[in-house]
Amino acid sequence: MRKVYLDHAATTPVRPEVFEAMEPYFVEQFGNPSSLHQFGRWNRAAVEEARDRIARLLGVAPEEIYFTSGGTESDNLVIKGIGFKNLDKRGHFITSKIEHKAVIETIAFMEKIGFTATYLDVDQFGLVSPDDLKKAIRDDTLLVSIMAANNEVGTIEPIEELARVAHERGVPFHTDAVQVFGKMPVDLNAMGIDFAAASAHKFYGPKGTGFCYIKREHKSKITPLIHGGSQERGLRAGTDNVPGIIGTAKALELALAELDTESVRIKRLADMLLNGLTDALDGVLLNGHPTNRLSCLMNLSFDKVEGESVLLSLDMQGIALSSGSACSSASLQASHVLEAMGCDPLRAHSCIRFSLGRGNTEEDIEYVLRVVPPIIERLRSVSVL
Repeated sequence: MRKVYLDHAATTPVRPEVFEAMEPYFVEQFGNPSSLHQFGRWNRAAVEEARDRIARLLGVAPEEIYFTSGGTESDNLVIKGIGFKNLDKRGHFITSKIEHKAVIETIAFMEKIGFTATYLDVDQFGLVSPDDLKKAIRDDTLLVSIMAANNEVGTIEPIEELARVAHERGVPFHTDAVQVFGKMPVDLNAMGIDFAAASAHKFYGPKGTGFCYIKREHKSKITPLIHGGSQERGLRAGTDNVPGIIGTAKALELALAELDTESVRIKRLADMLLNGLTDALDGVLLNGHPTNRLSCLMNLSFDKVEGESVLLSLDMQGIALSSGSACSSASLQASHVLEAMGCDPLRAHSCIRFSLGRGNTEEDIEYVLRVVPPIIERLRSVSVL
């Protein structure tokens, strides 16, 4: 049976080149980079070289890159860190209704301890309105947090314009950029981003590693979440994950070097998939923006079927997909993203997320196009929806 992995928005395989770069730091170069002896100094130099490489790739200063365990920790570091810095007076956060739970649940936690929050509506395509943001900002607003691209439908937000609105009122701007690093050009300075979260496993790096971009002038606005050491310039205690850090830098380097050619190839495969499914089946609806979205990700609803049944049927045929965020896969509730976009519950429950990656081929797409239509037709024939 052919195996086809189309869930790259959930995670990606570590590239062989990345694993090769990491391998020596598991066994041969094992020193603690905080140690003063030569074993530690070798690894400290490797960590700082990786930081420099990431900073150069993103056009920022090395001291603005802070290594973390990934996007969720990075989001928490910024949101809670700013909140804890303002515990005496509390304050107000702004986000959208379609954020990853790493943002939504963190801000909800801040509400429980006395802060206030505004969750902005989105339109039918999942776009946040800069005018809505402008109206929501208050004198006590501490932070605006809007994701760069949605992890379920792929819609790309107008980050540059949203950041400009926030800055006009003197409010810093944070973005969960987990889905865009390595998939589209990101100029943090030009886009007006003050804080950004990244996860290496979304661009063919290791799991459990990522980084948080914190613009130099905003470091003093954050209280650390993890105490117990002076690592990461005092913002994140704990022994550095040296292999993970090395792998993160290598993976981002490779992804950006291949970005132009790979994005064209992926878009061609995604168009082939979308056109093939809509030609073969009635009642296929695209969720998210039709053009202003990540080319590697598309969320489709199949009329009169239940998404989980489709996933299970396709899994038995060797095709790996998801119905939305991997972090929500255990929940039977309809996607909060699709609900916020105005999708009715039946449409929201019938959605499947296809996310393509560098390992996918035309043969993969041809196999999917042979397998999916008969499964949808079979499930529709027994459906009570």
